[in-house]
Amino acid sequence: MPSSADFDSLQDILRLEPIEVNLFRGISPDDGYPRIFGGLVIAQALLAAYETVPADRVCHSLHCYFIRPGDVTAPVLYQVDRARDGGSFTTRRVTAIQHGQQIFNFAASFQAAEDGPEHQFDAPEAPDADSLPTEAELLKGLGEHLPPQVMKVTDRPWRIEVRWVDPPTLVDPGPKPARKEVWMRAKEPVPDDVRLQQATLAYASDLTFMETALRVHGLNFWTPGLQPASLDHAIWFHRPVDFNDWVLFAQDSPSTSESRGLVRGEMFRRDGTLVASMAQEALMRVRKPKS
Repeated sequence: MPSSADFDSLQDILRLEPIEVNLFRGISPDDGYPRIFGGLVIAQALLAAYETVPADRVCHSLHCYFIRPGDVTAPVLYQVDRARDGGSFTTRRVTAIQHGQQIFNFAASFQAAEDGPEHQFDAPEAPDADSLPTEAELLKGLGEHLPPQVMKVTDRPWRIEVRWVDPPTLVDPGPKPARKEVWMRAKEPVPDDVRLQQATLAYASDLTFMETALRVHGLNFWTPGLQPASLDHAIWFHRPVDFNDWVLFAQDSPSTSESRGLVRGEMFRRDGTLVASMAQEALMRVRKPKS
């Protein structure tokens, strides 16, 4: 399998190598982060589970826990447990392993197509995505005021395009409301395949989530002493999504306590159709400087 340096596009890094029955290997690009991006592990675990699921079944929910930081210099093994194959539902559990230890575990349920009653929340009002600046434009506008840690991040590949309705404050942040909306879409074409579309959504769902809880307290990822980490993550897929077009990700944080923040979200197609809901609890511990 090629090294992580050979993987630039999202579709490249999502690709898994079959090792044995129910066992797959994935890698992470070394984008300069100290650990593997959580959204990548979720997406790869989902695709590993899909490799063992009947073709007529589509994931409707997944739940996962981040146990240990992932090592970007080592491959990840995904071991799939075929928990149940029922008449309508299929259940899979996936364990992600590095250096002989679990770093992540995952459970997902897949369902055959079925008709039934429908309703959904309305999409929030938001400016059109094309009217908002890109992240690169936002960062360029800060110029020399940009924190050095952020400048390093700007050199990484941008696999998902994100446009913020209310961008995070990178310099001297103050408290912001516990709600926000961002537009997202894939930077490169995603095939018309429900598995890859869902995996792209799963990857993107972890990009801006934790910031929703941090912003309430005037924190960002570069706050001195901040120890941020995703603890768990859940996604419910309601309807098909096309990540080649803009998706509105509406997020809110109902509570933070005991160094943990809860964030909820809904993703809507441009026409207002609700395609997925998600939730995450994150560690947002702020260590006091040593005297």
